[in-house]
Amino acid sequence: MDRYGALEVSAMTWWTVARFLHVLGAAVWVGGQLTVSLVVLPLARRLLDEERRGQVLTAVGRRFGLLTVAVFLPVQLATGVAIAWHKGLTWATLAEPGYGRILAAKLALFCAVMVAAAAHGWASGAGRPVLARTLAMASLAGSLGVVLLATALPVT
Repeated sequence: MDRYGALEVSAMTWWTVARFLHVLGAAVWVGGQLTVSLVVLPLARRLLDEERRGQVLTAVGRRFGLLTVAVFLPVQLATGVAIAWHKGLTWATLAEPGYGRILAAKLALFCAVMVAAAAHGWASGAGRPVLARTLAMASLAGSLGVVLLATALPVT
């Protein structure tokens, strides 16, 4: 910041861009889950017959899954690894109190969320709606937990 409190352009580094992309990716992922759960599903249930609802929700799920695999995961993994490298984190850091343990919990929960999301896609395609719904709720709750843990990371 300059003496007037304005952000200096020189403060914008590649690491700022990496953090921005990491946060943006998380916002798109969690925001997408919330939008589907709180907006798309209730409207589809109310406005569409069972057959058309199934077609629309399947198409939404496939598109979301494709974007997850093609864009979200690569961006999150690349920026997350880059940020960790830039901060000088090692595998041993994950066992240390504070930042390390919170990051380890975030990473473990993120992996669980991705497994639940993938299993949700399988259950939906296999015609197991109760299991699919349970896995979707677990994935959403886990995603919110990842965001909570991310906000709990101490500033370094």
